[in-house]
Amino acid sequence: MATKSLKNIFLSASIPFKERDQKYYNSADIIAIRDSIVALASTVLPGHRLIWGGHPSITPIIYYVMQKLDLNIQEHVLLYQSKYFEHLFPPDNDKFKNIILTEKREKLADSVFHMRERMFGEHKFEAAVFIGGMEGIEDEFKMFKEFHPKAFLMPVASTGAAAKLVYEEALPDRFKNDRLVTDYGYMSLFQELLIEQL
Repeated sequence: MATKSLKNIFLSASIPFKERDQKYYNSADIIAIRDSIVALASTVLPGHRLIWGGHPSITPIIYYVMQKLDLNIQEHVLLYQSKYFEHLFPPDNDKFKNIILTEKREKLADSVFHMRERMFGEHKFEAAVFIGGMEGIEDEFKMFKEFHPKAFLMPVASTGAAAKLVYEEALPDRFKNDRLVTDYGYMSLFQELLIEQL
């Protein structure tokens, strides 16, 4: 498949930690987060490119789906990772050919901001999907909208956590759909609300 024809979809996702802010953990549906990421990757990867900042709870799930699809689709994934977290990189990082390591800054917040600036600034995105997550999801939602104001926005509120807060408090009305709140049939959800809109 020609790489030039691939459309870029940004994924912002993580599994909330109990030790962090309870407003994310208390509403998080861990099974829904995992199921939705598997469904998203299964739906998107055969025909498009998924780009994400490599959260260690998400990258192994994406690799699992790539193995199950049994396709040579390395060009369909692009992983950004800040060197600030180099000592915490999951082993699955080594299984991706397309990893962009971004410069480590003195402070964590500056390092993450720099990584997001490069990730959003170096590509044209057609859509962004937000699943579960914590404050990073809210930060990436705001930043993504600034870089790509015409892109389709899809916070999957049924996964709870920050995605639910983004849906309720920050999502423009034109992107709202009750299925994002109530529909756990993620394969058909992504096929009908995301892929068919690209």
